[in-house]
Amino acid sequence: MENEKDRFGEKMRLVERAKEDIYFAAKDRELIEKLKAVLRKVEGGGKGDQELICPKCLGKLESYTFIGFFLDRCQACGGVWLDKGELEGILGEASRSRVGSLIERFLAKYQREERR
Repeated sequence: MENEKDRFGEKMRLVERAKEDIYFAAKDRELIEKLKAVLRKVEGGGKGDQELICPKCLGKLESYTFIGFFLDRCQACGGVWLDKGELEGILGEASRSRVGSLIERFLAKYQREERR
């Protein structure tokens, strides 16, 4: 009898975890769709008239804007390439949002606890 309770409890934990995974997967899809809406293709190339080549697979790069920054995305492998300082700029812009400020507070609290 006790063994059955243990198996039932384990099954319920697995079901709960599965529902949680489904919920967060849906939230991730929503976030990805919002970010794709911010990503805009630049017609005619954003960095001059030269054709850019992917350093990984030698495919053609297309230019996009994301939060005011130019990104190069490979048509073949899907890789995204950034110029110097663009990653820091994107992270800086993202950190100014509500989520970014929440993350900063959490990290600051975590770092204070680590020092102790």
